Amino acid sequence: MFKYLLGCLLVLACFSFSTVVTRFKEEKPTPIPPSKQRSGDAAEGYRYLTTGDYVKGGLPYDFYLMGLGASKTNYLKREGLNGNVNHDYSVVKAPNGENLVAPNCMQCHAQVFDSTLIMGLGNTFLDFSNDQRFNPQTMVLLENLLQKSSPQKYQASLPFITVIKTVSPMLSTKVRGVNTADRLTAVLAAHRDPATFKWIDKAQFEIPDEVIPTDVPAWWLLKKKNAMFHNGFGRGDFGRFLMMSNLLTVTDTAESREVDSHFNNVLAYIRSIQPPKYPKAVDKTLAGEGEKVFNNYCSKCHGKYGEAPEYPNLIVPESIIKTDSLLFTSNYQNPQLINWFNNSWFAKGDHPAKLVPSNGYVAPPLDGVWITAPYLHNGSVPTIEALLNSKLRPTYWQRDFTHPVYDYDKLGWVYEQKAAAGNNTVYNTTLKGYGNYGHYFGDKLTDDERKAVIEYLKTL
Repeated sequence: MFKYLLGCLLVLACFSFSTVVTRFKEEKPTPIPPSKQRSGDAAEGYRYLTTGDYVKGGLPYDFYLMGLGASKTNYLKREGLNGNVNHDYSVVKAPNGENLVAPNCMQCHAQVFDSTLIMGLGNTFLDFSNDQRFNPQTMVLLENLLQKSSPQKYQASLPFITVIKTVSPMLSTKVRGVNTADRLTAVLAAHRDPATFKWIDKAQFEIPDEVIPTDVPAWWLLKKKNAMFHNGFGRGDFGRFLMMSNLLTVTDTAESREVDSHFNNVLAYIRSIQPPKYPKAVDKTLAGEGEKVFNNYCSKCHGKYGEAPEYPNLIVPESIIKTDSLLFTSNYQNPQLINWFNNSWFAKGDHPAKLVPSNGYVAPPLDGVWITAPYLHNGSVPTIEALLNSKLRPTYWQRDFTHPVYDYDKLGWVYEQKAAAGNNTVYNTTLKGYGNYGHYFGDKLTDDERKAVIEYLKTL
């Protein structure tokens, strides 16, 4: 249970948001203009990302060890206390000197793939489904235990416990493997004063009922993007969005300013990440044929690669992309979040950020696309083969989360097609927000053309 307490805190670096003020119609892809970004020291950014205290609250270090034991992998090769905790947690110091274990950005933005930790790969193994949702009553029991056994540890953990008791009941998804970024963002914002970031026990605006599932984009794509998130919602300074995990335990905006002073370096590190290369043999002749097909049919939205790369940064409207629209249409149900953000500390100062709504989704760059399954913004399609041929998309499908197997030919997870919805490990595309329809462009290709394009995508 302790595992899922911390695991449920998906920190917001690639998160997409869910509110909009005015709906408008777009009939053709719309370019996103660039925003000036800060520069920094990539090595220092990596250090801060993996050991820094941008999330300053957590649970006692010794309680973590009692619950999970010391890490046996230490993928990040960290030293000291951090060497004993999993890569997606960091040990931070409370104001009273107690050591706390806090969730870090690798909760969502690193994934173990074939026994190797891939930094920047969106984590599609987290579980926000009903079966694994953290029970806030357990937090109350822990709180009572700490009060009686160690007042110092209780005092150190109290801010974190307070937030968890509020947010954890509201982060439940229908299936495992999708992310609850929008919901977590809305809940935290509703309980934070926009000017001071002080915690407010009672939500200041209504939070929509729907928990919208999203897939986490790879961090290495960010260097090409003019906006963050699947719907291009995040404009202006990317560092401000990357540091939003600080909202989880922030005391006030003075603390946020200190954290913000490091995120130019974090962004520099993220820009330095290169996608992992496809590890198997590639048919170069077939890939060359696939490149021609790709450039004729796909490059207008997804860009070109190789010696003269280009990326158009386009938002593709609903009328063209036709994919599940809940993520961006939900923006129209709760304008308070946009108002909160665009009038908050995040939108002020020398490098402000802002939320700009749209009526579609960004056609992403495809660097390293072979390793980023499942596909579409909600992770509803298990393989690229099925993405390019909608007839192959399963309505209900299940992958093995315990012993996952990757299909290096079809480019995606080996899965079993099911006849009906089942437990939380079966992806149900009939649910609202979980649809696998749209992006039908590959249907126009022949079987041979699709095979060639898949071979080419292995080279990106």
